[in-house]
Amino acid sequence: MFKLTTLASAVALAIVGAPARAADQTVAQAAPVAPAVAASAPAANPTATQLDRVEVKGTRQRLDDARNSLSPETGSTIYRFDKSDIAKLPLGDATPLNQVLMRAPGLVGDSYGQLHVRGDHGNLQYRINGVVIPESISGFGQTLDTRFADQINVLTGALPAQYGYRTAGVIDIRTKGADLANAGSVDVVLGSRGHRETSANIGGTAGDLQYFVTGSTLQNDIGIENPTADKNAIHDSTRQTKGFAWLSHLLGESSRVSLMLGTAQSRFQIPNVPGESPVFNLVGVTPPDSANLDAKQRERNNFQVLSFQSSFGDGTDYQVALFNRSTSVHYQPDPVGDLTYNGVAADVVRRNVASGLQFDASRVLNAQHTLRAGLFVQRERGSVANASTVFPADGNGNQTSDVPLTIKDDSQLKGHLFGAYLQDEWQPTKALTVNYGVRYDKVDTVVAESQWSPRLGAVYQLGQDTRVHAGYARYFTPPPTEKIDTTSIAKFLGTTNALPSDANTAVRSERSNYFDLGVSHQLNARITLGADAYYRDVKHLQDEGRFGNALIYSAFNFERGKIFGLEFSGSYKDDRLSAWANLSFSSAKGKGIESGQFNFDADALAWIRNNWVHLDHEQKIAASAGMSYRLGDSTTIGGDVLYGSGLRRGFANTEHLPGFVQVNASVARSFNVGGLGKFDVRLSALNLFDRSYELRDGSGIGVGAPQFAPRRTIYVALSKPFSF
Repeated sequence: MFKLTTLASAVALAIVGAPARAADQTVAQAAPVAPAVAASAPAANPTATQLDRVEVKGTRQRLDDARNSLSPETGSTIYRFDKSDIAKLPLGDATPLNQVLMRAPGLVGDSYGQLHVRGDHGNLQYRINGVVIPESISGFGQTLDTRFADQINVLTGALPAQYGYRTAGVIDIRTKGADLANAGSVDVVLGSRGHRETSANIGGTAGDLQYFVTGSTLQNDIGIENPTADKNAIHDSTRQTKGFAWLSHLLGESSRVSLMLGTAQSRFQIPNVPGESPVFNLVGVTPPDSANLDAKQRERNNFQVLSFQSSFGDGTDYQVALFNRSTSVHYQPDPVGDLTYNGVAADVVRRNVASGLQFDASRVLNAQHTLRAGLFVQRERGSVANASTVFPADGNGNQTSDVPLTIKDDSQLKGHLFGAYLQDEWQPTKALTVNYGVRYDKVDTVVAESQWSPRLGAVYQLGQDTRVHAGYARYFTPPPTEKIDTTSIAKFLGTTNALPSDANTAVRSERSNYFDLGVSHQLNARITLGADAYYRDVKHLQDEGRFGNALIYSAFNFERGKIFGLEFSGSYKDDRLSAWANLSFSSAKGKGIESGQFNFDADALAWIRNNWVHLDHEQKIAASAGMSYRLGDSTTIGGDVLYGSGLRRGFANTEHLPGFVQVNASVARSFNVGGLGKFDVRLSALNLFDRSYELRDGSGIGVGAPQFAPRRTIYVALSKPFSF
């Protein structure tokens, strides 16, 4: 502990206490001041109030630039979505966040809204305005809403030392509300299968206060992927509400305090499969038809972030943030149906509360060096309340009585994370930028582990049109506390919920060496091309699976992992036409199960111990492409296509599902209605050609039930913008 304290003190002294150099003052004076806002002021007789407004904008812009400088990207692979890119998607900003991210190279979609980045199961880190938002318990709903995003940056590859814990990809979101216009909109989306969605947002400034607030409600009859190929699922309604607020208040010319609040509340019916037969007998009860079961799941996620940002004016900028996140998932079984069809009716509630502090600072030492450092501290408290009704059974799992019994299997878990980093961005020449650093991480949950992780990244400008980046990162990924399975094996022995094996090793932290090499080329003023290659050698590879009756994911480890791939991307943009395309090749394999063995039978454990197996989320080939074309001044047509070669299936993931192609299209138009002003309308079709394909077939490691992609879905969206 003495060494960590000494390191923190040395970092603080280096960042804050070092004397400013003359070069620092030059950099500070060169900070950009929003020319667009200055140009918007009237040319004649500007008043004192108008001048103040420009100064406030300039102050905010300088603070925004300073905050952005706290998060370097050197050496990593970056894919950006700005609000105009999002608006061109078939559903615009009503597109769920996971669907937006699927348009980036290397990201693969899965059932239940999951995303896999470069062969990793999840391992995604979400940041809003530079602050880490702790992950929520996996469920069906999306915690974050695309509507509040002004820009979304997807960072993958060899990340700088600043980024830790969840490192497969960093989703860096910059919120709306940065402009001075006091405006908002009210939006309605209607669609197939009872889709009804309403939302509203408002943002602007009032003196030194800047704000953006949005909220939405959604209801439809396809909340979870259909387990059958039918167009309409049985018992699959969902109700969801989301809200987000960002408030920022200037404190003088060099500081501001900001507050972020987010909430997502979702209810899901668990879809049914007709024609199934009950397997178990319950005394005095006739089992319900499988089409009439009534299992449900409820998800709640809330977060709060209070941050303070300041600049000393000598090249030193810093931000300190306090955060809190609470999350819960409650699976409610059909008491009779789950018991008679599955042999267990488990009412399971998982809860997790995480709170902590994040500190980041940067100091421009001279024209060649920018020093960055920071700390991250998090405390978690998790609990599981599990009341499982089961039947007595013999050693082979055969029911021995039709009188059930209820087993309580509750548990609690606490965890702590600590991290510190120090890095230097060095620019020895105008063409070359090198970012090198080191971070230290320590975790104490079901395991107590730590690691020093060196990082090195470089970007070289090869001529005016070509940029090459390369990087190496040593990664340390703690087990996700909210997904650690604490099931008591002994309690379920001799029941119809007995687990297939008796090992119960604690989930371990993943350790990996990551190598990344990429190039981007500006072919001409309109066309940009890119290519990237990566390789990752992993010990204690973390994966997740759905093993129990509840639709909740649990973490486990492979002993070893090896992951590599190639990505290609291209984009075209002119005044009317924009187009993009991505193509990815990926291989992800693991060997040997070293934790969570109780979820596997003996044959699977033996096979995985002696063979490299494909990870269930591996998709060999993924591709996406899209275009948008503006007709006249008020009409835009567009569409995109998604292709996947199929996720894994079968015993130990030895097979894969058939490939699929999905085409989406939209047309959007703006028009004026007399004194009511401007309206925007959009007609969209997802899965335009009504292709039926499986995302999962129920087989494979930790897969659970079959899931089919939604059939053709039509949406009509109406938006009324306003200003005040």
